Amino acid sequence: MEIVDIKAQLTIGQVLGHYGLKANPSKMLCCPFHNDKTPSMQVYQETNTVHCFSSNCKLHGKAIDVIDFILHQEGITKHEAINKAKELAGYQEPAQPFEKLFKVFQTTLKKNEKAQAYLKERNIEKAEAGFNSGTWENLKQCVIFPLRDKKEKIVSLYGRSIHNNTEAKHFYTRNRKGLYPSWPKSDTKQLIVTEAIIDAATLTQHTSFTVLACYGTNGFTAEHEQAIKELKQLEEIIIFFDGDEAGREGSKRVAEKVNAIFKGKLSTVNTPEGEDINSLSISHEKEIFTHLLSTRKFFSSNEEKKPQPKPSNPQFDSSNPLKLIYRTLSANYYVKGGLRHEADSMRVSLDIEHPQNNRKSRSKVDLYEDKQVERIAREAAEKLQLRSDLIQLDLEQFTELLEQYREKQNAPKEIAQTETNITLQYGKQAIDFLTKPSLIKRWNELIGKAGVVGEDNSRIFLMAIAVTHKMREPLHALIQGSSGSGKTHLMAKVYNFIPLADKKNFTRVTEGSLYNYGIYDLQNKLICIEDLDGMKEEAQFAFRELQSKGMIISSTSTKDDNGNISAQEKTVYGPIASMSCTTKGEIYEDNMSRCFIIAVDESHEQSKKVIQYQNQKASGQIDEQKEKQCTEFIQTLVNLLKSYDVVNPYADKVHLPEEAHKIRRLNGLYQAFVKAITLMHQYQRKKDNRGRLISEKEDLQIAAEILFESILLKVDELDGSLRQFYERLKLYIKTKGNGHHESYEFGQREVRQALHVSKSQLQRYLHDLEQLEYIRQSGGYSNKGFNYKVLYWDNNEVLRAKVKRHLQGQLDQLELATA
Repeated sequence: MEIVDIKAQLTIGQVLGHYGLKANPSKMLCCPFHNDKTPSMQVYQETNTVHCFSSNCKLHGKAIDVIDFILHQEGITKHEAINKAKELAGYQEPAQPFEKLFKVFQTTLKKNEKAQAYLKERNIEKAEAGFNSGTWENLKQCVIFPLRDKKEKIVSLYGRSIHNNTEAKHFYTRNRKGLYPSWPKSDTKQLIVTEAIIDAATLTQHTSFTVLACYGTNGFTAEHEQAIKELKQLEEIIIFFDGDEAGREGSKRVAEKVNAIFKGKLSTVNTPEGEDINSLSISHEKEIFTHLLSTRKFFSSNEEKKPQPKPSNPQFDSSNPLKLIYRTLSANYYVKGGLRHEADSMRVSLDIEHPQNNRKSRSKVDLYEDKQVERIAREAAEKLQLRSDLIQLDLEQFTELLEQYREKQNAPKEIAQTETNITLQYGKQAIDFLTKPSLIKRWNELIGKAGVVGEDNSRIFLMAIAVTHKMREPLHALIQGSSGSGKTHLMAKVYNFIPLADKKNFTRVTEGSLYNYGIYDLQNKLICIEDLDGMKEEAQFAFRELQSKGMIISSTSTKDDNGNISAQEKTVYGPIASMSCTTKGEIYEDNMSRCFIIAVDESHEQSKKVIQYQNQKASGQIDEQKEKQCTEFIQTLVNLLKSYDVVNPYADKVHLPEEAHKIRRLNGLYQAFVKAITLMHQYQRKKDNRGRLISEKEDLQIAAEILFESILLKVDELDGSLRQFYERLKLYIKTKGNGHHESYEFGQREVRQALHVSKSQLQRYLHDLEQLEYIRQSGGYSNKGFNYKVLYWDNNEVLRAKVKRHLQGQLDQLELATA
């Protein structure tokens, strides 16, 4: 039973129930891994994990699956936890399918004279073997040898073709595992390692030695290593490979691997040129093995077996961050292109250079993967005629130096120090700010002093959304506006108010990039997308999943050391808060339903404010240092806010207009925004006996006032920028129509010049209004331009007043009910 099968069949609820633990209706329970009086462990049934949100817990910030829960609950090893999980899942070891199959092959061998003749010809007629005459679709016309696991169960098969005209002669069943002839017994003191299974079968029949077969010159696997590690009484390993160049090189590779795990004697047999163990048994008497073994060559324990001490004068040069250099007496090492900021890996482009002749071995390697490092060291040593053990030691030391270098260069640590300094500078003043009345009004004024011009409602709206990155259920904003309207500038300003360690800003997001982050790299981050229009559908889907589910899961293919391909799950956890900009938000139906819609102010008055600010800044009238101080002060305010659960006792007392688009999701967004306002007021709000902040009526009033325009956009079928244009167009026509505005016809050039709208933007507006039947073509020609008339003179002010009365009436009733 594989780990993925365990996780699929054993639920986290079953594990909790086994230990007498039960979650409350909110899927929360007291964490069993620390002294938890208030439930801080959340159960996620969809991912089959639990997550403790208490900073006092040793497992804080980790997603704990069923196996890890058992491991920590019982204080046992990973292997023991897996076995326990299998037991809880009701798993029983299945009967080995190869056991019965091999018995059939043994019976077939007794009846097949050709197969018997082959074994006799190879002088291994007494070997434990079978024959597949073709009754089984794999390993056809092969003499079959069994590979066994530690429990002596047959887990794979090896087939040796007996057809002389067969090009390939060696075959294994898929996903090969197990050892031949078996795992060595625990009391083994001397072990012979052979190149092939036929060789091991030969020695087993003609000598009394304990034998272990490799699967070719490169077939010394992790199972071989594990078997040797478990032989506590083992005194010597003898490598007995073929007498050819491939065999001699294979002996060296196996010796290097054995050196790393075995401290006893190590020797090699000098096999005659062109011979192997089986051919020797055919052409000689069995005493040949006694002779060759008695003349075996021992590795010197001081020179050839034990690693040499490191050179006394290694030099690490990091003056060029794109070419990191490490020089030793053994070789020179170069990392080209610098280091990636990936804490869980160290993937580099590595050059290994011979110190005398300057020949190089180039490769890409993850220095955190021991097997890769071992392979690179071996291949470089063979190419450059150097010692692989010294190269491997150098690479281990180089990796440590690179780790230290990366930590110094690691931006988040510098960021954390900068933010700590800022918090210390403004800490007392910031706490005083957070405890005084009219917090949202004063915060909004502070945003204005930090250089955000106009947009009085939108800027505090975005600020409240941005700070929810600390919450378990953060919020999201979609900022709409035409090209050059200042939407990206507004988002960038609010982005600057969030501490650097808690945010990420993207100009472009490729299709699969979000899936490639580390498991917790995006958790509780503010993500800003400058151009949502430029994101492809696959990237948008991943982004939406992070917004809605707080995680994305991808299935990828991986290859193990034996070349077997298997599926692997990769999870990137949120939750995230987000802000993104678009010029055509109406096409993002899925995005809009998850976000608050914020339309930037494209009015003439806002343009005048921006121009005035730009002129004042250019003439030196704006104190930029003061703006920077205000920005740092806001960052301190955000830093001082902590993550709390929020309960709103008035949640069922205020209802949104039924005309709103997707009223269910909008209501959820409104309730979440009330929580965000409460979170900003956390220094002024009471807590219940579970440590949750309690919303007050003031929070509902503030949320309704800030959300008013966004709620209106959800009721209105025109998006924000289109509604602003249409209101300006109607006002212009009423002014020009002199009381006959309903019959007034207008052309594109006329409107473009009057309202200062670009040609492409105007064409999009007119196309959308025509599709929605607000206007229609009334004449003109395609080559000279069309004329238009307004069909639907809606009254947006009446709609605004209706929605406002609807909300304010309920809030007033709430005040009266609690007075």
